[in-house]
Amino acid sequence: MKLSQFDFQYPPEWVAQYPPAQRGDAKLLVAHRKTQELHHTTFDHVLDFLESGDCLVVNDTRVFKARLWGEKETGGKVEVFLLHRQSEGSSWKCLSSKKLKLGQKIIFGSNCSGIVRAMSEEGKLEVEFSYEGRFEDIIEKYGHMPLPPYIERTDEAIDCDRYQTIFAKKQGAVAAPTAGLHWNQELLEKARQKGVEIVSVTLHVGAGTFLPIRTENILDHKMHAEYFEISKEVAQKINEAKRVVVVGTTTVRALESSAHEGRVEAKSGWTDLFIYEGFKFQIVDALQTNFHQPKSSLLVMVCAFAGRDFIFRCYQEALRHRYHLFSYGDTMLIL
Repeated sequence: MKLSQFDFQYPPEWVAQYPPAQRGDAKLLVAHRKTQELHHTTFDHVLDFLESGDCLVVNDTRVFKARLWGEKETGGKVEVFLLHRQSEGSSWKCLSSKKLKLGQKIIFGSNCSGIVRAMSEEGKLEVEFSYEGRFEDIIEKYGHMPLPPYIERTDEAIDCDRYQTIFAKKQGAVAAPTAGLHWNQELLEKARQKGVEIVSVTLHVGAGTFLPIRTENILDHKMHAEYFEISKEVAQKINEAKRVVVVGTTTVRALESSAHEGRVEAKSGWTDLFIYEGFKFQIVDALQTNFHQPKSSLLVMVCAFAGRDFIFRCYQEALRHRYHLFSYGDTMLIL
């Protein structure tokens, strides 16, 4: 399977740089796999396509301010991108905007600094932080929201709210599960009134979600591992549902990573599951997802779910109707 099969061209100006005015305002493309029909509407009409007995599964991960700007002792500026804490201690796996050396010190503020303790061949660093107080407070004070690179601006106050889903509870993501950004409380309440069960799983989205596949044979691609949790109660509700409607590719990875003989198991741990053509989906019946970058593992997953030819037809239709793309862009519901 060649990477070039998952490439497409798009006008750069259609990449959304800001979220819609309100949650629920985005365009929605409804794609019916069985009939191959496409339907244009807006996300505030998404409930027209949900039914009593459905289970809507969302990701309750919370994005933290993972970008820290600091200075070397020589005065040079450097950005450190936090990935995840090594343990309950003060060491973190990180990425850096500049090449650093073992033992190098980075100063983030009057009460926070870091020392590079280890380096990997993949470019990851282990940074041991020294600080006063709680590190969560340090992140909040010095950190910036980790907007993806195709949003070509620095983070602003609006991003603290809108680059976070209304489901966000468990801090640990360095990228938002963006399909969930469209949901608001009014839609959730109406869904419950309609008889839709709403449950949450957790998958802490990692920086790997930004990285394109770089191997021409996509089977040679190695996914970055991400931590996930599914409770026993949630697993039971999913298994009892008439139809499982999943919000976002991150939620798909959590569910299918815990699937066994067609049922979800209560589970926690790290997953590097790569879903591509030929994958047998055991849990997911319908998928709401944003429009993804070309040559990305997310696009490959969506093509595995609905068929590459059909998904590319959906993308062509979306581009023809000037849908906005990627994290802050419009969305689709694949039935």
